[in-house]
Amino acid sequence: MKILFIGDVVGGSGRRVLEKHLRSLQHKHDIDFTVANGENAAGGAGINKKAYQELLDYGVDAFTMGNHVWDNKDIFNFIDQGAKIVRPANLPAVSPGAGCAVFQAGEVSVALINLLGRVFMPGVDCPFLTADRLIKELSAQTPYIIVDMHAEATSEKMALGWYLDGRVSAVLGTHTHIQTNDARLLPKGSGYITDVGMTGPRDSVLGVDKDAVIRRFITHLPTRFEPAAGDIQFNGIILDLHPGGSCRGIEVLNFVEPSF
Repeated sequence: MKILFIGDVVGGSGRRVLEKHLRSLQHKHDIDFTVANGENAAGGAGINKKAYQELLDYGVDAFTMGNHVWDNKDIFNFIDQGAKIVRPANLPAVSPGAGCAVFQAGEVSVALINLLGRVFMPGVDCPFLTADRLIKELSAQTPYIIVDMHAEATSEKMALGWYLDGRVSAVLGTHTHIQTNDARLLPKGSGYITDVGMTGPRDSVLGVDKDAVIRRFITHLPTRFEPAAGDIQFNGIILDLHPGGSCRGIEVLNFVEPSF
């Protein structure tokens, strides 16, 4: 079982690079199931039906989200209508959508859990205890469980990786948009990386026009953030999973597509 997880897709440029390369990547690496973090897919803030449908058409099978899940209000119009979106599970229980789901990849089931960290992030329920509860439910349905830990602090992501080692197929960090150099197999069989990275504008600050961000830092004045132009980067992770659910290989993908 091989799963491709794509780092935070930012704006139209992030979608375009998937339009151009995703099918060939899936073929080249024999990918069975593709997940993308889509919380910045529409204009760099949230996701709407148009961006969601585009990415499905390009070959994404399911989406995780993060703290920007509600930034584009269009999501309220389709998240509860069978959308292949998993929003953070430790948001309030009254939130629309689901925090975990089981998807079919041919004859195999794959479970996704999305969690928000609590360090330097909005107040949410404990991601560790939320994961405990969901893993107990999902492990009865499939051995393949992927966790997207959307968090600011590397320490919190790493702690969750160690905490869930051997109980899930992989713990993959998102949110900081910088691909880290620590992809590894943990001792009990889970794949781990602190941050998968970002698929979107390379010459930017986390996908945003760099001049606008610099201006905000210098002046502390309100500044409109827009996705940057220019060359586009693709960041992702390929997980090679054992039939029992453990991870036997983790490969980093990172390439740059000249602006088109």
